Amino acid sequence: MIFDPASLPSHRQTIRPISATALHGIVFQDNKLIAIDAKNGYLYQIALDTGHTTVLNSHRWQEFVGTTGLAIDDQNNLWFTTRENLYCCTLEDFTPKFFTRLPYTANGVAVTGNTIYVTCQRSGQIFIFDRQSGQEITRLYAPGIGIENITIRGEELWLTDTLEQTVYCLDRATGEQLFSMITPFESPTGLAFYRDANSGKDILYVAYAFQEPCIRDNPNSEQVHELSYRPRTFVHPLYFHYDPAKKYTLSNGYLIELSYVEELEPLYNIELKNVEWRIALPLETPRQKIRSVEAVGLPFIEEIQDGQRVAVFKFEQITGKQRHIFGWKVVLEVWGIKYQITPQDCEDLPALPADFPDRYLIDNDDLAMNTEIILNAAQEATGRETNLLRKVYSIRNYVYDQLSYGIKPNIDTPDIALRRGVGSCGEYVGLLLALCRLNGIACRTVGRYKCPPHPLERNLPLEPDYNHVWMEFYLPSIGWVPMESNPDDIFEGGPYPNRFFMGLAWYHTEIAKDIPFERMLSEGQPVLKTQVPIGDLAINHVQFVILEELAPKD
Repeated sequence: MIFDPASLPSHRQTIRPISATALHGIVFQDNKLIAIDAKNGYLYQIALDTGHTTVLNSHRWQEFVGTTGLAIDDQNNLWFTTRENLYCCTLEDFTPKFFTRLPYTANGVAVTGNTIYVTCQRSGQIFIFDRQSGQEITRLYAPGIGIENITIRGEELWLTDTLEQTVYCLDRATGEQLFSMITPFESPTGLAFYRDANSGKDILYVAYAFQEPCIRDNPNSEQVHELSYRPRTFVHPLYFHYDPAKKYTLSNGYLIELSYVEELEPLYNIELKNVEWRIALPLETPRQKIRSVEAVGLPFIEEIQDGQRVAVFKFEQITGKQRHIFGWKVVLEVWGIKYQITPQDCEDLPALPADFPDRYLIDNDDLAMNTEIILNAAQEATGRETNLLRKVYSIRNYVYDQLSYGIKPNIDTPDIALRRGVGSCGEYVGLLLALCRLNGIACRTVGRYKCPPHPLERNLPLEPDYNHVWMEFYLPSIGWVPMESNPDDIFEGGPYPNRFFMGLAWYHTEIAKDIPFERMLSEGQPVLKTQVPIGDLAINHVQFVILEELAPKD
């Protein structure tokens, strides 16, 4: 399914009902969107052509406070979930009629014909009821761990998951997951398909609701500016393209401008002659394409190193008194990607390519793979598991069980990080690499920066707080697959989301795989970190500008 966002009227890009604080269930009726606000109980009706918004249940809003699921059947009856209960009412008087009660909180609801589907996070299941008898027919497994909402299209069930930042497409009869995709915003809370009259295509809209940090001006406080949180909720189209042959789904992409610039400002007197300052450029990958590259400050020569583009800046000499600004600016297309690979796909895999063991199974980055604590951890993490994909998944969960996220000025080796129990993204990656490689899983570090995840803030300079690394592991006959280092480690002891296990959001930028991101040569010889750290010579400046939204294309 491929759409051109630019061809849609502006009001169909992002829908923001005035006064809404927490939109959840959404449905379309004719050319109007009906959405429920769980906090205040308002049932909004929004005209897509004008954006005009009205409250339908102005006299019965109390009964809808806490409602999260919403559906309309073929007789224009409204179904909604509140706490453990499922109700039905007409769109005229909104008097709730009790239908059934679940053992735990009911989240989302969808209706087709005589069949009703209700999601329940606490049970991890989708309850299916007969509309006529009210009896439970069966249950299906719910794929994620967060609160899920649901809608139906033909023979497909579609679910959002707040914690997974994911939309799932399931077979309606069996519950088998057909594919999934990462949403461009956090905390998706509802979804519905809209049939566009002009194109005849279905457009998937997703609701979002979350708390956004902000600086509040408080004149009554001694410190006038204070940190606060405000609700953010809206509905935005989710564009996607599923490629079953390549086993991945691309979702909402963005055209971004990424600048990496070094400000030469040595901390001490130094003299380096015939210097090559090499900075890797972003990569071309299934989810990332380069539109243009230009130099900033000083010109560079572009070279190819191991198949990757590198900007080479040349200086006759660098001294402590020199000042320069130099770097590159790249315009990138970036998308969300989610691989659809199962353990069954990883049975009876062929052997690794002949050169892989010497490149991706060795300790070539201070991984402490010969220490007793790491050797024991490698065995404990996988146990008797033989399936390669399940091994990687077990190792990820083991690392998440052992580490908690924390920032440090330097990166320790995996044995130290494991003993300490706290690690940065680089230390998570180091431990993941060590345990994977000791289990015969080829893997490598990837990074380098993440765009601040604010895709509605267009044409403004955005600066990341930190650099970031994650990893890729290799599946023979399938290829390299991404896995985030630490962002999914959000609960002590789990369960952990799988959103970035074999997936990346649009805001990840891939720079340098198998080659250094940045290094210097002086008179043809590498300048080692122990001799002159680059950080002692220059200050790096990283800036993103989000230019426009994209849709995946073949």
